Parts: sequence; structure tokens; C-alpha cells
Amino acid sequence: MQLTAQRGTAAPFAALLVAVLSFSLLQTMPVPALPDLQRAFGAGPVTVSWVLSAFLLTASVATGLLGRLGDMFGRRRVLLACLAVSAAGTLLAALAGSIGVLIAARAVQGVGAATFPLAFGIVRDGFPRERVPVAIGWISSTFGIGFGVGLVLPGLIVDALSWQWIFWLMLVVILAGLVAVWAFVPDSPARAPGRLDWAGAVLLTGGLVALLLAIGQRWGLAPRLGLLAVAVVLLVVFWVVESRLAAPLIDVSLLRRRSVLTSHVTALIIGFGMYGAFTLVPLLVETPSRLGYGFDASVTGAGLFIIPMAVTMLFASPLAGRLGARVGFKVPLVAACVVGAAGFVVLAVAHDTAWPIYLANGVLGIGVGLAFSALANLVVAAVTPAQTGEATGINTIMRTIGGTFGAQIASTIVASSAGESGYTTAFWLSAAALAVAALSALAGPGGRRA
Repeated sequence: MQLTAQRGTAAPFAALLVAVLSFSLLQTMPVPALPDLQRAFGAGPVTVSWVLSAFLLTASVATGLLGRLGDMFGRRRVLLACLAVSAAGTLLAALAGSIGVLIAARAVQGVGAATFPLAFGIVRDGFPRERVPVAIGWISSTFGIGFGVGLVLPGLIVDALSWQWIFWLMLVVILAGLVAVWAFVPDSPARAPGRLDWAGAVLLTGGLVALLLAIGQRWGLAPRLGLLAVAVVLLVVFWVVESRLAAPLIDVSLLRRRSVLTSHVTALIIGFGMYGAFTLVPLLVETPSRLGYGFDASVTGAGLFIIPMAVTMLFASPLAGRLGARVGFKVPLVAACVVGAAGFVVLAVAHDTAWPIYLANGVLGIGVGLAFSALANLVVAAVTPAQTGEATGINTIMRTIGGTFGAQIASTIVASSAGESGYTTAFWLSAAALAVAALSALAGPGGRRA
């Protein structure tokens, strides 16, 4: 049943914000604590990197699968299940006595990635139509909030307490989201009849896992090429199988719609470009100044450089919703790419002092906020309510794959270059990627709806 009064939307909307914030925190909070985890468990850098990789792999698979399950069986029900599984994984992480258990716990936590497509679907089902774009913008902006908090807070927690308290704090947020969704978010009658396509689920899972391992792990060239070949074969077979089923796991025919296809391609390129800043700026500012660049920042200090991005993202995402509702979401998406490219140009030419980095991160936050909100709204407007979960889930997967690839390429450029020049090259590459993303966004149809 649609929520028509403002008072009726406030509590469900707040509950959804807490739910999606919990996933945003899960994604980033363990990152600053990786050196402490490596020392605590006596693990090598490759092993401890699986604390991130395991989460990313599960998140990429769960986003599409559970978004589709929400379309089939009810988004509130599946969202509650996702939050419960994430809470169980977070509790296991807090109690982990070995690096293997912690990696397994992080894989379980990745199920929480489906909160974003499920929340978008709930908003579309239950909110008044005129409020949907802004609500999606606010939900998208929680990525910035969680990202900024997730980089600053863990350093303080580890210094004052221990790494376990990072997960205890996340558990509290997840449980708060679980209770709030259960208490305030009504169920929706919208359903997409069908049965679960197990063959498609296995093929998609295998293809995504192979692809993300190929681009996200620093193995030899031969294993990575082999994994890439496996990924291509599995995803091609997945496409063929899904195109022939009456009730597929993911309706691949959606990609024949220009608005959906260009949104997914643009999300892939934006992820490639934007995630370079998330990876490189902390590394740059933590570099000892005796090398001729860097700012000797601590983990907490490095997080402070990201705060302008989180703040501007918080305001840019709702703005994209309001602007898009008036002139179409193609406009804020193109603007997002142009603004983001400008931010990376500033980083490329003026990263030898602190204030341009703060300025550039603020500019990038505007670009990220506009992009995430516009992409979500473009996809939601291009599909039927019954397809919202799977369509927005795939868009999130594309952004994640692009981000994984972009972070890997950026890190490789810095590692293989002498000193500061690697950062300059990587920032120019991100600027170029966002310029290409602007062209991709321009290729999409104009107007509010497909």
C-alpha cells in the first residue's frame, strides 16, 4: 500500500537509511584496520587482503540474486533476511579467533549488499511518485556518509580499544536497521511471479567470482588470464541460458533498452574512475614527506582528507533527485561525470599541498553524489516495478566491477612508477575515464522516463 502522507513516509524512510548505512559501513570500516589485523593474526598481506576480497565477491553476487528474490517474494521480507545474515556475519567477525574465520565472516557480511536495490524497490513501491527521485538520492548519499565515517572512525576505535570493536559497532548499526525495518517498513503487494532459476544463479555466481578474482587479486599473469577466460565463458553461457527462459533469474532483454544499457555502461566506467580516488588519496597523504611528497598522515588523518567528499556527497545526491525530476536524470549524470573529471584534474596538477586535495575531494563528492543518485533513478524509471530489484542490483554490480578494476589499475600504476609520478598518471587516467563516462551518459535517451 502506498504511503501518501509525509508523516507516513518519515519513519519507513529513516529505517531504510539506517539499513543502507549499515552496508556502507561494512564496506569501508575494516579497510583502515588491515595493518592491525595483519599483526594480530600474523598473516601476510595477500592473506589479509581476502578480508576485503571475500566481502566484495559475496556482495557482487548477492546484489543481483537477492534483488531478484525481492522482486519475487517481497522486498521487505528479503531485506530483513539480508540484515539478519549480515548481523550474523558481523557477530562472527567480532568473535573471530583466526584470519580464516574472519575472512569467512566477511563473506557472510557481503550479503548486506542487497540492501541498496531492495531499498530502491521499497521506495518505488510505497512512496508517492513525486518523492521517489529525492528519496533515492538520499539513499544514494548514504554511501558517502558511510564511506567518510568508515575511514575516520576505525583509527580512533583501534587506538582506544581494539579491532574487534569495529565489528561490535557495526553490529549495533545493523541490528538498529533490522529492528527499524521490521517496525516501520510496510510490506508491498508488488511481486514478479516466477521460480528461482538455479542454473542461472550458479552461472552468474561462477562468472562474477572468476571475473573479480581475475581483476582483484595480484596473482601471476597466467592464472589471471585463465580466470578471465572462465569468466567470459560462464557469463556468455549465462546470457544464452537466460535469454531462452520464460522466467529467468535476470531479464537480459532489459539490456536492449538504451536507457538501461547506457546506465550500466556508465556505472562501470564511473566505478573505474571514481574508486581510484578512494584508493589513492589515503595512500598519498600517508606517504612520508621525506620522499618529497606526501603529508605523514596517520590512518585517522588520512580519513579526514576524505571528509569533504562525504559532506558534499550528502547534499549532491538529493539535489540530483530534485534536478532530475524537473529536467531528466541525464542532465545530472552528465554533470556528475564532468564535475568528477574536474576534481581529478585538480588532484593531478596540485597534490603537493593539502588544501587542493581537500578541494578536489569536495568536488569529487559532488560528482559521486550526482552520479549515484542519477544512475539509480535512471534505472528505476526505465523498468517496471517488478524489475526494480534486479535492474538496480545489476547496476550496482557494474559499478563494483568497475571500481575493483579501477582500484587495481591505479594501485599497479603507483607501484610500478617512481615516486610521485605514479599518482599523477593515475589521477589523469581517472579524469579521462570520467570524460568517457560523460560521453556514455550523453548516448542515453533524454527525459525523465525511458
